[in-house]
Amino acid sequence: MTTTYAQLPALMGRMTGAEKHGPAATSTLDALWVLYDRVLRIDPAEPQAPDRDRFLLSKGHGPMAYYAILAAKGFLPAEWLDDFGGYHSPLGHHPDRLLLPGVEIGSGSLGHGLPLAVGTALGLRARGLREPAVWTLLGDAEFDEGSNHEALALAGSVGLERLHAVVIDNSSATHGWSGGIAGRFEAAGWSALSVDGHDHAALYEAFTAAHPGRPHAVVARVEPKN
Repeated sequence: MTTTYAQLPALMGRMTGAEKHGPAATSTLDALWVLYDRVLRIDPAEPQAPDRDRFLLSKGHGPMAYYAILAAKGFLPAEWLDDFGGYHSPLGHHPDRLLLPGVEIGSGSLGHGLPLAVGTALGLRARGLREPAVWTLLGDAEFDEGSNHEALALAGSVGLERLHAVVIDNSSATHGWSGGIAGRFEAAGWSALSVDGHDHAALYEAFTAAHPGRPHAVVARVEPKN
């Protein structure tokens, strides 16, 4: 059965608990849906295929939406959502790559996703795998972490063309990057676009924009959420 975007709220509603971070996760839902529905080349029947695209979730409060998308696309049974965060559940408050098909990293600590994505892209390049794209989704508050600035500087300097960053900008950063995140990437040699984070057509156009010789960042602007 094909799951539509309209069915995602029902999937998310199956997950309960104090640590689900519903509003923050919901802010990522549109970007994640467009990526998994129209952009990423990942087959749930063969989630470890060498030529697959890699998606790395960095945003620590995004797993609830991520799990709903993975269930919608057939990577995991929808029934698993009912026990989200349970003691014996594979769906922890942060994803575990050893427990979930299609999950590339164990994440949750802010500032880790982009550096790991840079390393992944460098590793694929070293292996001669030029087709797989590497995507990471992070929150604007993660730019309070110095590791992200180091990662984006390195990626721009070595021209990691297959690397893509999606930044959910809900104005939660504390060090002045809100509203200027795209410019920060451009200053480091990236291609960067800023779009309405709920507009699926705009997101798709930004995700698929040409950026020869440079990594690419898409800043998805959404309403402020905690």
